[in-house]
Amino acid sequence: MIFRFLTSGESHGQCLNAIIEGVPAGITIDNNFINNELARRQVGYGRGGRMKIEKDTAEILSGVRHGKSIGSPICLEIQNRDWQNWLIPMSAQPVENTKENLDIIEAKKIKNVRPGHADLAGALKYNHEDVRNILERSSARETTTRVAVGAIAKSILNEFGIEGISVVTQIGNVTAQIPENIFEYKEEIETSDLRTTDKKAYELMKSEIDKAKEEGDTLGGSFKVVFKNVPVGLGSHVHWDRKLDGLLAQAIMSIQAVKSVEIGLGKEVASTLGSKTHDEIFVENGDYIRKTNNAGGIESGMSNGEDIVITAAMKAIPTMRKPLNSIAIDSKEAVQAHFERSDTCAVAACAVVAEAMTAIILADAMLEKFSHDSIDEMKENYKNYLKQIKER
Repeated sequence: MIFRFLTSGESHGQCLNAIIEGVPAGITIDNNFINNELARRQVGYGRGGRMKIEKDTAEILSGVRHGKSIGSPICLEIQNRDWQNWLIPMSAQPVENTKENLDIIEAKKIKNVRPGHADLAGALKYNHEDVRNILERSSARETTTRVAVGAIAKSILNEFGIEGISVVTQIGNVTAQIPENIFEYKEEIETSDLRTTDKKAYELMKSEIDKAKEEGDTLGGSFKVVFKNVPVGLGSHVHWDRKLDGLLAQAIMSIQAVKSVEIGLGKEVASTLGSKTHDEIFVENGDYIRKTNNAGGIESGMSNGEDIVITAAMKAIPTMRKPLNSIAIDSKEAVQAHFERSDTCAVAACAVVAEAMTAIILADAMLEKFSHDSIDEMKENYKNYLKQIKER
């Protein structure tokens, strides 16, 4: 990848960090835009108490000068406001072995693993006796930095008019109607704490979430991500690891709790005739057009000029106030799974994270196709490419 990033930080640690490489020189980097993206991730009916504590803001530490990228790695830092309550149990340095300190550390130790989480597999893999060593990094708190990185990726895409949006399609057993052109409803979606325009479904979704919360349970759901104005030819058909749909599927599947990813018609292709599956091609005013988009904007690993359409499903969160049966990792005795402050439903937030991951993959594909040293060079190559296509 050209657009590469690494993140670090624990859920209750001092801060979260990201280092991003491959951003062309000359991209406008607006700190307010990054912080607005972080705020979008924190919205959602059914979110837990952590959202009342953390008001995430990013600080740019390098790679940007006077609001413009300079071509060197960009470093972002997001402080955890709850850190003050975790100074001893999450200290990076050895702490004094006083009774008070040892009691605080012991109180935060986790032995009772949670089904559906990384607890057991991670503790066994890394040989940890305290499951907190796994929980802290496997937490969905990690996605905060991904959204910040996604904001940088969106800043690149914005230079070419490429725009994305996400909408919740289902929570529990409640399905929402999706408007045909969701970009026309962007303001309505962004002001909805469940990212939906379907008012009837919205009330039913809230009721489902309230019921789950009352019962100490959690809810999953599904969402759709759409990016428009994506040029034809991103990705490649020549090798498995260059296929755009494969890269997008991996990126979305890597989000905590996501269990399925579909492009275009997705699983419906299994029951749809070929004549109803494939998007017929026409020429209109010299441009190639399609009247349907069952392929979700990707054919044979390459963007085809239509909207990129991704649908993903998120499982119910495995941390529950009414815990499942499990075991204590130190004794293997039967116990109730550990509970720590958690959400009842986070599908809307997951959709925003998926937007960010989609932007990261598309930005990388744009950099691969059109160069990546400076935005001026990139735009010139892009203009010549569009001219070349038009003249075919």
